[in-house]
Amino acid sequence: MSKIQAVFERLQARGRKALIPFITAGDPTPELTVPLLHTLVQAGADIIELGVPFSDPMADGPTIQRASERALAKGVSLRHVLGMVANFRADDNETPIVLMGYANPIESMGLEAFAAASFDAGVDGVLVVDYPPEEAVEFAQTLHRHALDPIFLLAPTSSEARMTQVGALASGYIYYVSLKGVTGSAALDVAAVAARIPEIRARTGVPVGVGFGIRDAATAAAVAELADAVVIGSRIIEEIEQSPPDKVCANVGTLVDAIRRAMDAAVSRGQA
Repeated sequence: MSKIQAVFERLQARGRKALIPFITAGDPTPELTVPLLHTLVQAGADIIELGVPFSDPMADGPTIQRASERALAKGVSLRHVLGMVANFRADDNETPIVLMGYANPIESMGLEAFAAASFDAGVDGVLVVDYPPEEAVEFAQTLHRHALDPIFLLAPTSSEARMTQVGALASGYIYYVSLKGVTGSAALDVAAVAARIPEIRARTGVPVGVGFGIRDAATAAAVAELADAVVIGSRIIEEIEQSPPDKVCANVGTLVDAIRRAMDAAVSRGQA
């Protein structure tokens, strides 16, 4: 059983939903990435998505694009990101880390070398935005050989065939992109998400997380009543942008803690 699967099973037994925050490695500075990872855990994160900086992040809106630009300007590469994960693992060997990024850096390193290095660093899952499932069989098989979960995206426009393909390849969880557009886009339509999740669950046996458009505790709470996990990124990056360097961790911790509390309260009410 992977760490990610174990987290979801433990949460299900406790009647809770997973909180999956996203930050970009190296933003606002490389030195703050590992402290931020620990801050997210202390604030209630169950799994963390760590963005690998990339020069052309096509699925990301302006907020996360700026985060990548700041990290790249400081020379942060894929190998640096793996080093950050290894440093985090010195003090936390429990919280799953999912690398989220794009194909180019992985192709440059080589898929086999990347998978081996990711396992050695302590990575648990990988989500590559521009690896469609039709072209990702080798990717998924390689990750599985190295005890890594391949995680895939589904969207409101995904066909039944695409959902079935993803269901056959994915492990860990599926990331449902809740709206058309890029990260940080307009407000999420909770009713539309509620209608879509059962269709995904009918075609896959892994948990479903929902992201894109979740910008506050109230929306996160509403999604937590529907999905297995809530993914939130752009709002956290905004908090990083707006905070003085010495307040980044504290302010991000306060934000994530509020989201965690709102999710738990909503799920508890739904079970009452």
